[in-house]
Amino acid sequence: MSNGAPNGEGAVALAATGAREAFRRLSERPADLLRFATAGSVDDGKSTLIGRLLYDSKQVLADQLAHVEQTSQRMGHDFLDLSLLTDGLRAEREQGITIDVAYRYFATAQRRFIIADTPGHEQYTRNMVTGASTADLAIVLVDARKGVVAQSKRHAFISAMLGIPHVVVCVNKMDLVDYEESVFEAIVEEFDAFAARLELPDVTFIPISALLGDNVVERSQAMPWYQGPPLLYHLEHVHIASDRNLIDVRFPVQWVVRPPASREVDYRAYAGQLAGGIIRAGDEVVVLASARRSRASTPTKAPCAKRSRRCRWRCA
Repeated sequence: MSNGAPNGEGAVALAATGAREAFRRLSERPADLLRFATAGSVDDGKSTLIGRLLYDSKQVLADQLAHVEQTSQRMGHDFLDLSLLTDGLRAEREQGITIDVAYRYFATAQRRFIIADTPGHEQYTRNMVTGASTADLAIVLVDARKGVVAQSKRHAFISAMLGIPHVVVCVNKMDLVDYEESVFEAIVEEFDAFAARLELPDVTFIPISALLGDNVVERSQAMPWYQGPPLLYHLEHVHIASDRNLIDVRFPVQWVVRPPASREVDYRAYAGQLAGGIIRAGDEVVVLASARRSRASTPTKAPCAKRSRRCRWRCA
């Protein structure tokens, strides 16, 4: 008489079905990708903010978290220093600053993200430019105690010069000014006046505390006067589909392909990612800086060694 429990084969089949379903859920990823970079002056909390985003959105593995806890204790901190999740160089940890650009990947149910944690020190501004050069959105952090400083303006100007369409100004360390609305509003007014001259198309202001997690992933109970969304919600829902330029063709050449045993004489293929516009076989192209003109022919796509897809245009 059966008691409703599956037999051996049935149990194996159920386990296999459950494993396939779990794998399907884990392998599903939203197609939408947002690249964003952090910016702002040194010690404004950029690395801590990224660490808080990863930690509160459950993107930190157990062994990574254990390593951060041990390092925090070894450095004499009485709190979990989440900036250690991105500051990987020994010099960065010893000096407490970001030097190189650190890239991190994570995903939520709504969107995939690539984060570029860039340095805030003036000496490493060129590294900030490198990290922000491919960003769809820039997060400019401002210390609530210091207000908008020269480096905050410099990074906002660089973001505008790079054509980053979306800027989020996170007024950080609100816990150190007792979550005062007047402090936040004063910074918003000052930055707004500066941003008006840069003609930034989309600027959003969010008061946060990266150390405590206020308005990073969840709404803060300490700032009931703020009626906007937390940072992660904004990142998940900011509209980027219409940001791409489909008119002006820009094709930076990243790789020149010349097979060693080509049957064709003087064979050349140029590989890279189409940065703007649409190009078709037969279209006239201008090569800069020589201004030489040619025509595109035989577009092909081939996977590179990193399994990404790059367009290869053979020009006559």
